[in-house]
Amino acid sequence: MSFVLVQVIVGGLLLGAVYALFSSGLTLVWGMMNIVNFAHGDFVMLGMYVAYVVYTLMGGGPLLGAPLATLVLATVGVVVYFALIRDIMKGPMLAQILGTFGLALLLRYSVFWWFGANFLSMPPNIVGGTYAFAGLRIEASRLLAGVVALLVTLGLHLLLTRTSLGSKMLAVAEDQTAAQLMGIRPDTMQAIAWGIAAGATGLAGALIANFFYIVPTVGETLGIVAFVTVSLGGFGSVPGALVAGLLIGVIESLSGYLIGAVYKDIVVYVLFLLFLWFRPQGLMGKT
Repeated sequence: MSFVLVQVIVGGLLLGAVYALFSSGLTLVWGMMNIVNFAHGDFVMLGMYVAYVVYTLMGGGPLLGAPLATLVLATVGVVVYFALIRDIMKGPMLAQILGTFGLALLLRYSVFWWFGANFLSMPPNIVGGTYAFAGLRIEASRLLAGVVALLVTLGLHLLLTRTSLGSKMLAVAEDQTAAQLMGIRPDTMQAIAWGIAAGATGLAGALIANFFYIVPTVGETLGIVAFVTVSLGGFGSVPGALVAGLLIGVIESLSGYLIGAVYKDIVVYVLFLLFLWFRPQGLMGKT
């Protein structure tokens, strides 16, 4: 196997880790509340713009932009839950779909109004140069994004499975009435879930902004990636989102290298549909 091919695979794994991070927020919300958030990709877009504003106004890099984007988007997630989600959860599925879709349009066109439609980007050396290791050359920005995203995604899984807070959130997901009888407040747990999910997307957006184009419509592309990742991994499964994100990142990179960048999305979606034909619940979803 050539060094070029290995480098393409490593690059795909790093990108896939970021996919897994912002997709884990989507799967968390679905697992707790059975709500599909169509504004999820636009949350990632907001995280990218927060990182860009931090750089342009304060000259700060990802060490400042990423935590701020996480905090801002976590706050947005909690506000969205109490202002919109808590009410539309009581309605039919159509209300949930149209409500979150309307939120996506509101966020997208608000950013259009404030920043315009021009493509923006961060300086290529904002994180550092390029690292050479065993014949491989990896951009520092991609390495940082991939490693941080992987660690945070694993941390989110541990939070849900190894902590008291995670146990309470899972209890609410299983049976809200029983959870209330045990002294757990479903409203609080669901608001925390939205804060964590939105915070994860904000962090992912701030990380990916260092090497990805920034434009108000980027949420459409990233939103589709998130839905494909969650569907492939299995709705409600954070480990499934991690595995699926890594797979999609590698498939995208290999397809772009071997076939051409214009065809990489086609390859991903065709393989995704073929897989769901035989296993519709996803890699780690419940039957």
